[in-house]
Amino acid sequence: MDWITGLQRAIDYVEDHLTEELDYMEIAVQAASSSFHFQRVFGILCGCTLGEYIRNRRLTLAGGELAATDMKVLDAALKYGYDSPESFCRAFTKFHGITPSAAKAGGAGLRSFSRLSIKLVLEGGTMMNYRIEKHDTLKILAKTWMLDGKKEHLQKDISELWAKCAKDGTMALLAKGMAPKVIFGMAGICLDNPQEGEFVYAIGREYTGGEVPKGLTVVELPAADWVAFSEEGRMPDAFDGLWKRIYTEFFPASSYEPANGPTIEVYPDDDVYREDYRFEIWMAVKKKK
Repeated sequence: MDWITGLQRAIDYVEDHLTEELDYMEIAVQAASSSFHFQRVFGILCGCTLGEYIRNRRLTLAGGELAATDMKVLDAALKYGYDSPESFCRAFTKFHGITPSAAKAGGAGLRSFSRLSIKLVLEGGTMMNYRIEKHDTLKILAKTWMLDGKKEHLQKDISELWAKCAKDGTMALLAKGMAPKVIFGMAGICLDNPQEGEFVYAIGREYTGGEVPKGLTVVELPAADWVAFSEEGRMPDAFDGLWKRIYTEFFPASSYEPANGPTIEVYPDDDVYREDYRFEIWMAVKKKK
């Protein structure tokens, strides 16, 4: 399944189940993806998080239903996933600018957040720098964390992990003994665990042997075919822009598709705000059927 088709299937699934409890893992399954990876790409391509999309769509429908029917505020709150009328009222007022009671009274203005429909718009004339890398098991010396793949705004937490590692000496420990010639240098690595809705996030570099320092571990990445995309620009805009182009330009036009394996984000140094900062994104891929 190509990514555009999978993303639309996931959105259709959300729309069909807006009045039910939605499982982010099940949504991601519709796109043949893990929860974390799906949410990350959804946010980059759609401009809002999956949670924001669900809330905005529910509040849109709730506003229309309260204004057009005799539905009680309590019933609307329960129907659209709120534990209490108070929490529903707060969210409703923040979204629409009026209370649910005012919406029921009629004549008040409401806001609408429209349903997403994914359309591929082909734009030519741009270049993407990439190469194909084939590797057996890769060993990474890393600091690892188990993170909740269903959490919103997870990228902020990941950025804080990098800042913490720089401050507590972990980055210096990882850099010590790094071989001069490696396949890639310091990197952030996502290893999905779709069955549990969690994933392992690692900050590390290639392991070339020797003693493993206390607090670090050796992570093995399975053998895979990788597409390594390279780009330069100021972070985080250049980073988000490359992710978007990977899914809207590269995969639709290439013979590859994501293999739902690990992703590797390679950062050569920490001066990420330079306009000419050069970085890479590695993705495990497979041939399209």
